[in-house]
Order: sequence, then C-alpha cells, then structure tokens
Amino acid sequence: MIALRLMWRMLARDWRAGELTVLGVALVVAVAALTSVGFLADRVERGLMQQSHQLLGGDLLLTADHPWRDEIREVARRAGLQLAESATFPSMVSTPQGAQLAEIKAVTSNYPLRGKLRTAPQLNAADAEAQGVPVPGEVWLDERLTSALGMAPGTSLRLGALDPVMTAVLTLEPDRGINAFALAPRLLMNFGDLPASQLVQPGSRIAWRLHLAGEAKAVAAFARTMEQRLGRGERLESLDNARPEVRNLIERAQRFLRLAALLAVILAAVAVGLSADRYMRRHLDGCAVLRCLGARESQILVIHGGEFVIFGLLATLVGGISGYATQWALQSLLAGILTDALPQPGWQPWAQGLAVGAVLVVGFVLPPLLRLKRVPTVRVLRREWDGEPVSLAAYGIGIALLALLMVAIAGEMKLGAIVLGGFLGAILLYAGFARLVTTLLRHVRAGPGWRYGLVNLRRRRLATLVQAVSLGLGLTALLLLTVARDELMDSWRARVPPDAPNRFVINIQPDQRAAIADFFAAAGLPPSLMEPMVRGRLVAVNGRAVRPADYAEERAQRLVEREFNLSWTADLPGGNTLAAGRWHGQSREPQFSVEQGLAETLNLKLGDELDYDIAGQRLAARITSLRKLDWDSMRVNFFVIAPAGALDGLPTSLITSFHLPQEKVAFVNALAREFPNVTVIDVAALVRQLQATLDQVTRAVQLLFGFALAAGVVVLYAALQATADERLRELAVMRALGARKRQLRAALGTEFAALGAMAGLLGGLGAAAIAWALARFAFRLPYLPDPLLVVIGCTAGALGVAIAGVLATRGALASAAVTGLREAQ
Repeated sequence: MIALRLMWRMLARDWRAGELTVLGVALVVAVAALTSVGFLADRVERGLMQQSHQLLGGDLLLTADHPWRDEIREVARRAGLQLAESATFPSMVSTPQGAQLAEIKAVTSNYPLRGKLRTAPQLNAADAEAQGVPVPGEVWLDERLTSALGMAPGTSLRLGALDPVMTAVLTLEPDRGINAFALAPRLLMNFGDLPASQLVQPGSRIAWRLHLAGEAKAVAAFARTMEQRLGRGERLESLDNARPEVRNLIERAQRFLRLAALLAVILAAVAVGLSADRYMRRHLDGCAVLRCLGARESQILVIHGGEFVIFGLLATLVGGISGYATQWALQSLLAGILTDALPQPGWQPWAQGLAVGAVLVVGFVLPPLLRLKRVPTVRVLRREWDGEPVSLAAYGIGIALLALLMVAIAGEMKLGAIVLGGFLGAILLYAGFARLVTTLLRHVRAGPGWRYGLVNLRRRRLATLVQAVSLGLGLTALLLLTVARDELMDSWRARVPPDAPNRFVINIQPDQRAAIADFFAAAGLPPSLMEPMVRGRLVAVNGRAVRPADYAEERAQRLVEREFNLSWTADLPGGNTLAAGRWHGQSREPQFSVEQGLAETLNLKLGDELDYDIAGQRLAARITSLRKLDWDSMRVNFFVIAPAGALDGLPTSLITSFHLPQEKVAFVNALAREFPNVTVIDVAALVRQLQATLDQVTRAVQLLFGFALAAGVVVLYAALQATADERLRELAVMRALGARKRQLRAALGTEFAALGAMAGLLGGLGAAAIAWALARFAFRLPYLPDPLLVVIGCTAGALGVAIAGVLATRGALASAAVTGLREAQ
C-alpha cells in the first residue's frame, strides 16, 4: 500500500511539473492513430457480417457473364431452394430534358429473397418497405438518377425501345450493401420487360445473377455441388466471400490508413524513449535519496515502474477515446464509400490500443527505468554517476515487440514486412545522409554565434540524427500527400490532349453504322471511326487450358476470368506502335496482334497459339506481333487485333469514341432518343467521380498522417527536452563568460534552422523519390519531380524547427546566468 501511495503521489507531482507531458502526448497520439483505424475497420466488418444475407439478396448468389442454363435452375428447385433472378448492365436513360448513363437492374417479381427494397413517393420524402418490385411498364429510379434527370413519379422516360413510367424513388437495395463505387445511378425494372427493351445485344456487358435461399443444409449442399459444375465466367458467392468488390475497396482504403497509423506509432515510440531517458536523468537525485533512506533496488523499480504503468493506462484510455472520436471524422470523409448506418464497434480496437500502449511502455520506458535502481547513495553528495549505459538488449526486446505488433496491425505478413523493411531502410538512409551532412558542417565558415550553433549539431550527433530522421519521415509523408500528389495529377492531366475523346458509344449494331455516321455529320461533329468488336474468352494457350489458378498475380487472374474485346483491321491503329514481330497488314490468315502489357501479364510471347471461345465457336491463331498502346489518348483500343476477315460471321457490335464540346451536350440526349439501344459512356464524368472518391480516401489518409506529423513534432520537442538541461548549463556558462543574448539567440536559431533544413531536405528527397517510383512503376507516367519540392521541404523544415526551438529555449535565455549555474550543480 505504501508503494501504491508513492506511485500516485509521484504521478501527480510529475504531471504538475510537466515531466510526463511529452510522454503522455506521444502515447495518446499513437493509440489514437491506431484505434481510429481499428474502430472504423471493425464497424465496417460488423456491417458486412450483419448485412451478409442482404448483400447477396439471398443465402447464395451465382453470377455469370452469360444467361444461366435451365438445368442449374432445375437443380436448385429440386434441392428445395427458392430462386430469384436479376440482370445488371449499363445503359442510357433519357427524357426530353436530358440523358444520363445509368446502371439498369432487371429483377423477377420475388426479388429479393433476403432483405427488403425501400422506396419513397418522391425525393426527400420518408421511405418505407416496398411491396414487390416494379410491375411491367414501370420503373423505380434511385435518388441520384431522379435528381439528375429532374424526374417525378408519374412521368415517363426512354429506356431502349421502352417508354416506362417512373412510379417511385428507390432508396435502398439490400444487395447493394455498403455502398461501393457507385459510378452510375441505378434504375430498377421488371425482368419481364428486358426482351422488349431491346437492350440485350451482342457485345452487351451484362451480369446475370441467380439469388438462392433456403435451409442452411440445403444451401450448403447445393453450393458444394455447384463448385464442381461452375464454368468459365461463372462465380459462386456465399456469406464468406459476399461482395468481394466492396471488401476489396474497403480493405485498400484501410491499408493506407493502417500505414499512416503505423508511422505515427513508430514516431511515438521514439518520442517515448527520449522522454523516458530524460525522466530517468532528472530523477537520479531522488532515487539516491531513497537509497539513503533504505529503499531497495526492487522498491525503486516498483515505484517508478508502477507510476508509468498507471500513467500508460490513463494515456491509453484517453487515446482510445480520441481514436473513437476520430473514426467519426474518417467516416464522414469517406461518405459515399461507406454507409452512415454502421453498427457500433466491438472490444477488439480497445484491445489493440491497450496493446500499443503496453508495448510502448514496456519496450521503451522500462529500459531507462532499469538504470534507476542502480543509483548509488554517493550521488547525494557528488554527481559523478549519470547512469549506466542503456541496455541494448532491453531496447531490442521493445523493438521486437513493436515489430510483432506492426505485423499484427497490418493484417498480413507481406504488408507488415514491407512496412518494417521500408521504415528500416528509410531510417538507415536518412541517418546516413544526416551523418554525412553533420560531417560536412565542420567545413562551413560563419560568425561566432552561427559557428557555435553548427558545432552543437556535430557535438550532439546522436540527438541530431534522431531528430533529423524523425522529422524527415513526417515531412516525407506530408509532402507526398500534398505537393507531390498534385504534381502527379498535373502530369497525368498533361498526357491527355484538350480535344481527346470524352465519350464512348458502345452496342452499335452493324446495320446502324451508316445512320449513326450521318447523325454525327448532321450535328456538325467530325465523323468517328466505328470499329468492330466481338467478345471472346481465352480458353487455352498452346493447347493447354487456361485457369485463373495458373497465375499468381491478381490482375492476371481477373483477365483470364473475363471476356476479351477482340477486333480486326488491316492498318495499324493510331496510338499503336509495333514492339515486336510483324504486323499482319492485308493478310487474311488467322493470326493475332497482342498488346505488350497484356502479353507480359499473361506470360505470352511471339509464336504462342491463343484459343478463344466466341459465342460457342472456337478460334485459334498464333501471336505474330506485339503492340504498345497509348492508353492516355482515350481512343478505342483493343488488347487483341486480328486481320480483316478473320472474325467474319461472329456476333459483332461496333464501338466508337469522340470529343463532345461543352456547347453540344444536348447531342447525347438526341442520340439516345434516335438510337435507344446504344450506350453513351461519359468518360469525363467517370473520371471526375473516380477522382472525387480518390480525394475522399486521400483526405482520410491525410487526417491520419496528421497524427504522424504530430508524432514527429512530439519527437522534436522530446529531443529538445532531452538536451534542455545540458543546454541550460551551456547557456549559463556562455553568459557568465560574457556572451550576449543576441549571440546566443543567433547560435540557437542557426542550430535549429540547420536541423530543420536537414530534415526538410530528407523529406523533400524522400517524397520526390517515392513520387517518381509511383509514377514510373504504378502509373507509368513520364514524371520528373520538381526541384521545388526539395526547396519547399527545406524551407518549411528550417522555419518550423527554428521557430519551435527558439520558443522552447526562450526561458533559458531569459533566466539569469547564476540561476543556470546553481541548477547545474
């Protein structure tokens, strides 16, 4: 009980004295950064689990890029399962006032089998559960589409060859689940109206779905049966893999957020270690007095260690509460990607925060405290003992625990290893560079005050390296998410010419070619080249069947699972350059020209034989050339091109692209009315929506990197505090020897400005290198970092650190020399 009372008294005293402020802030920042992501991830996961049945519209979902066979429906019925069907595809919806690309969903009358549709009588009105689905001749529009077209219930619109009437506003679809990328608004129609709409044409991109529901055993048995009977382009989704596109989107966003949180944790660990070391040095005298009063080594360790355990628990609690509040801000920044109706989180994020706090306290606070128990009693009379050298093994245990925690937080060994390796590599490079800079400082010639500041950086080399590396990491993240990101976006925009095509027209039938060309000419738009297209599935390479499992890369698996768009032409298309082989020209022999990137992804080479299944017909030919494509041209491009005549007799549709000036936007509406089967895709709108979503995720990541920046500032302040006592003695001695305040202020300003410029230089170079790597390997852009990025980093670092350092030492400058000398005794 005596030890416990001493713990509380010392905790209250040290808190009032400001001894624990930096350490507490570091713990709170680390726990808040981590738990904010944990709370959000846990709520999303619980939301997915709660809505898992509704995400499928049943207990099981079969999805295919072609209509399902009747035998599958019969097998499901014999198993005693309920069955509903839906088909989803993009198409134009038009009214006399305008046209809009929408995602059309046709459903049978018993849809959904799980969950309920909700509708409202008009926009901004209270919704309620819908009774059934739209009857033939009627449609329901979601809120976005209703608003975009200016529709009201009771008015009609044009959908393919139909003129249905809008009767309600669709507010909720159960199998849309947690809202993913909604690139187009939704229209719900009756499945029976699908043939009359004439929207299903050769080349149409339609997802055909069977929703099934029933007893758990029957569903499980049917799923096992179907896993053995699934063909190409067919997929089974259960509660375990429901809506993978939603999970993938959320997981990618969470991965970025976890990276930001991990950076904050690492920086906080440095700040905690520095603060604990300063605490140890400032309590040597107190421990010596306790030893004189008979306290044993174990008692000293228990008292001080217990103080930090209690303080760590309190700081962790505050950090957890802050993280819980921050995740609401993250959710609002990700509005449109996440639904607002997420369930409350469980206990796991709180446990993660407690684990972070415990690792930081045990791994980075206890090692310095272990030195307190060995304080000799002679310290009371003579200050000849400043503590034993810190135990590297003790810090090694803390670093190992932190590494394990980072891998656990990252959620996967690969990501955790990349994070650890990246951080260690950056720290080593930054430390080496900072050491080189401090070495070169000895050759700098300056006045007395400035020279003294530069000498201090060299003399406190270890502290200088720690501060430079920590601030450099924080500035790297900040510059990468602001200046470098804008430069990358500008570089991407510069690749697209002002008159690049911004509309694509698909599903054009061959007998409409002349009529659509005349329609373009009458509107004063230059005639566009309409290129033929057939859809085929790659089934074999060199006679060997192709399966997604044959490829390790996720993109390759998706490519072999989907259908390809194949075309034919005798002339090499614009924006294409021959990379290898020989262009087929006027030859009519079956052969393929393949895009080089696709060939690299699927491990294809010249001479390989590709076998395609096109609407039940097989077409095999060898690769005779590889092409490079300029994808940024926004022209119509194809992965695979055959000679003219090689694909004759196959189901064909036409595709074209064109540039539509802003003053002629009414042309799209007129085109949709005249040719209701075609679909016009507004690429500019899609890019804007994608950019808006990217900006949402970026803002959320920036919020978390704010924690990392705060942790970097805490590291700086902790490093300044770690040398504050030594600096106080030095300033007192210098003033006693006749140094004026102006000279000392110049020396301090020079020291801090040089430190900040060094950290800014590291941050600018690091951000430039990462931005170049992203552009080169991820975005394939010809990007060269702007040297201004390094200038901005140096300037921001020098000013920020100089101001912070001078403010932190103004008390030492203001105090009398004799005061500093007495306190230094």
